[in-house]
Amino acid sequence: MRLNNLPASKGASRSRKRVGRGRGSGHGKTSGRGHKGQRSRSGSSLRPGFESGHVPLFRRLPKRGFSNFKFRRRYAIVNVNDLARLEGLENIDASALISARLVRRNATRIKVLGHGEIDRAVKVQAHAFSRSAVEKITKAGGEAIDANTVSPDVAEESVDKGEARASKES
Repeated sequence: MRLNNLPASKGASRSRKRVGRGRGSGHGKTSGRGHKGQRSRSGSSLRPGFESGHVPLFRRLPKRGFSNFKFRRRYAIVNVNDLARLEGLENIDASALISARLVRRNATRIKVLGHGEIDRAVKVQAHAFSRSAVEKITKAGGEAIDANTVSPDVAEESVDKGEARASKES
């Protein structure tokens, strides 16, 4: 027996209230909305905490303390088994993960977690790694590179661009 085969117990499901079907139904005329007023109109919706004309509670209470919530770091999560599915790639970085649709385009930080296995050597560049992910990647002969530290290759390219720009200007 499965959950979708279980019969509903008596009184568990009720037929929906059919409003606006004449006075004899008991829900005719105003359809259970009463007379006039904001909630009687169609399209009416009130935000949570709305108190009519009063100053709402969340504005009456003093704001105290400090919260780190707006300074939190959000990571897009990728697992080791996701990396194993990327065939033909030796260097896996943010652009490779975006093109493989494992990470959204607006992801600012990427974290690799250790769920699954990988059987080939790859260089993975991400902002954070779990211990188990690093172990599995290095065990397969690969390398886990921290994307927070700028690699020397990237630094050299930026210097070359700067020199090219300086030579154009002179």
